[in-house]
Amino acid sequence: QVRLIESGGGSVQAGGSLTLSCAPSTSRRYYMGWFRQAPGNEREFVAAISISAEDWRYADSVKGRFTISRDKALNTVYLQMNSLKPEDTAVYYCAAGALTPSNVRSSYDYWGQGTQVTVSS
Repeated sequence: QVRLIESGGGSVQAGGSLTLSCAPSTSRRYYMGWFRQAPGNEREFVAAISISAEDWRYADSVKGRFTISRDKALNTVYLQMNSLKPEDTAVYYCAAGALTPSNVRSSYDYWGQGTQVTVSS
């Protein structure tokens, strides 16, 4: 069983920045994604990146503000979040195992336990 180890959540004021990180418990590389879930809402796609880091995609709501990247040597994926808004408040989940940088939840085999991001106005 692959575990995804997340870190970097926290509280920040609107306009601030946070960086989330996620690393699988194995050395195997996966297509990786980030999703988020706010209270009362469905879990929604945020960003995804290929193994080579040459292909990525973003939800329209975060384009231009969030950047997904990966450190191949550390086998770690990052989500840099800038210009945060109160509506970005959610639990953010790392996901791995899709065959493409997918925005579909069911494409992913492994999930992290989630990290809380809270943005105050």
